Amino acid sequence: MNKVFIAYWSGTGNTETMAKQIAKGASEAGAEVVLKPVAEAAPEMVKEAAALAFGCPAMGAEILEESEMEPFISGLAQAELGGKLLGLFGSYDWGDGQWMRDWVERMKNSGANVDGEGLIAQLVPTEDVLDRCYELGKRLAGNAA
Repeated sequence: MNKVFIAYWSGTGNTETMAKQIAKGASEAGAEVVLKPVAEAAPEMVKEAAALAFGCPAMGAEILEESEMEPFISGLAQAELGGKLLGLFGSYDWGDGQWMRDWVERMKNSGANVDGEGLIAQLVPTEDVLDRCYELGKRLAGNAA
């Protein structure tokens, strides 16, 4: 199974830009990529993929977006994550990235093999961040092979 599934929520387009760059890296590395806004994602898509990436900006007091992303993440079971390589990413405006540290820990506790410490961008992703997104996509594709 050489499939990478990427689900994201984006309010301003910054996290979506990151998601598209991850998808580009995975696709150019040979993976079949499924890229969906989280509102269009389903747990079956997680089950069918060999590697995953989830993206969400920091909201409020550094939490995940509550109406779409949080319910999706909360609905995933350990069986669906099952040790799969998972990249987490998103942008933020204020704070210090605590939402990402919390999310990484949460996903590790849910059975995922989280790639690094999550990939974050303050506001608009810089070229360096976009390069790291592309590299994340390549790592995910390598895991999906």
